[in-house]
Amino acid sequence: APGTDDGQVKQKVQEFFDQQYENDVYYRVAMKDAKKELASFNQQLSTVSMFVSAIGGISLLVGGIGVMNIMLVTVTERTREIGVRKALGATRNAIRIQFVVEAMIVGLLGGIIGVILGGAIGMIGSAMMGAFVYPPISGVLIALFFSLGIGLFFGYYPANKAAKLNPIDALRYE
Repeated sequence: APGTDDGQVKQKVQEFFDQQYENDVYYRVAMKDAKKELASFNQQLSTVSMFVSAIGGISLLVGGIGVMNIMLVTVTERTREIGVRKALGATRNAIRIQFVVEAMIVGLLGGIIGVILGGAIGMIGSAMMGAFVYPPISGVLIALFFSLGIGLFFGYYPANKAAKLNPIDALRYE
């Protein structure tokens, strides 16, 4: 409890058990403080957590760059389509929205696949340990929103590139 002296509590508990077992030759009670071990364990746990977070961050960066590359290829392959749309009156914003939404869908599909695989592996692992556990809904939703955000962030550059295409040059593109 807050405000109590740990040494005094330890001494009182030791005195209590010493009185309980003073006539017993087979049993003795010895008090041990595990604060140092707990602090060391917490330090190791935070180091592992930081390492796993760094790996996750690098994975997200690589995945985002993958989404951006896919969208850049899509813009290149659909240059004539973009030119036709612009020639028919599509605004830069309409083109940008089209490609940003496509990038978000690619990110969301990747997130859905990741949630399904991660959830399945987690459920199999928990079942092997004797306790079947479903993934938390909040974690699933956060992961899906995060994958949408990755699609939005990394899809904006290709979408902006598509929106800035000159319709005449786009229609000439082969």
